[in-house]
Amino acid sequence: MNLEIRNGRLIDPQHGTDSRASLFISGDRIAALDQAPAGFATDRVIDASGYVVCPGLIDLGARLNSIEAELAAAVAGGVTAVVVPPDADPPLDEPELADRLVHRGAEIGKARVLPLGALTLGLKGERLAELAGLKKAGCVAFSQATQPVVDTEALLRAMEYAASFDFAVWLQPQDYWLARNGIAHEGEVANRLGLSGIPVAAETIAIATMLQLARDTGCRVHLTRLSTAAGAAQVAAAQAEGLPVSCDIGIHHLLLTENDIGFFNPHARFAPPLRSQRDRQALSDAAANGLAAICSDHTPLGADDKLLPFGEAKPGATGLELLLPLTLKWAAAAGLALPQALARITSAPAAIIGRPLAGLVPGAVADLCIFDPTAEWQVNPDNLKSRGKNSPWLGHMLTGKTQATLVNGRVVFADRDF
Repeated sequence: MNLEIRNGRLIDPQHGTDSRASLFISGDRIAALDQAPAGFATDRVIDASGYVVCPGLIDLGARLNSIEAELAAAVAGGVTAVVVPPDADPPLDEPELADRLVHRGAEIGKARVLPLGALTLGLKGERLAELAGLKKAGCVAFSQATQPVVDTEALLRAMEYAASFDFAVWLQPQDYWLARNGIAHEGEVANRLGLSGIPVAAETIAIATMLQLARDTGCRVHLTRLSTAAGAAQVAAAQAEGLPVSCDIGIHHLLLTENDIGFFNPHARFAPPLRSQRDRQALSDAAANGLAAICSDHTPLGADDKLLPFGEAKPGATGLELLLPLTLKWAAAAGLALPQALARITSAPAAIIGRPLAGLVPGAVADLCIFDPTAEWQVNPDNLKSRGKNSPWLGHMLTGKTQATLVNGRVVFADRDF
């Protein structure tokens, strides 16, 4: 099918595009910008007047508790590719499991599924999983998700092996012993509420260990869900040193702080926890300066998982459908231009996974998000496609709404008839 997306504002951060023009798609590829190629016969027109057309969003952290519902939520949020952590049930520690997940995602035909393979068998932090087989099955990197590798020697050997094949290792930096009994940021708010705290050192000590092992092994390391100013400073110094280190920040940590716990609001419980205003500001600066990509850290939970006292509620929030408007909200507060904001959720995560999936250039795969940057909408359970209705933004008005999402040149979501 030949498709024309007419009169949209085309923004492609990777290639420096920001112009009002039409986009022409033939099959699963972009055929041309502005002017139709010779002999192009349009089968369908999408009028994108007043809308932004950009590469599809790539989410570096999304759990798919119900794959059909969560992939529907992804494309409703303009997300065309989701990186899935390995802490499923069972863990993604065998090639057959990863292969099955990738093929199931392809059968559903919405967002692309890019799994992270388990670094160790059963995520137990002991014996290495079959990394080469997992890579062939479609895993983009290897991770322990939130499970620690308590034995530092085991982590060293895993990173040595990964480096020998140029596999990337994704690690969430949190010292097990310092964080194991905590549920909130160690600070004034936790003290006032009587909550056990997780100190900043739980992150910085873990980062220091991981960075030293990266120096010793040459392993490519991606640090997930940074939450502290000190942690961001460590990563910036490592990148200046030339270490092959990247990182991401959960969108909620760019907008919320420990104060948003309020009176024990279970929707404000995260892992890592929401930190101080100083930490939030430093993370915002780091993302604005290009140090980090932004992810949703999508964790859909059942209602019962949040209808509990703060310390017993499961951490996390739904985020796939909110990644775009929350990123726009953050960018507005940070004084960031729209192309720069979109880079954090398109080209930056694409570079991290080493698989640039799309761009607004001829020949690129037509994975696209079309959104209205001025549309206001209220977050409520009825308008979320995810099975997880858990969010600290319930009842809030957000700006920015996906109008259509294309994957491989096919319209997989449309908020209205075009």
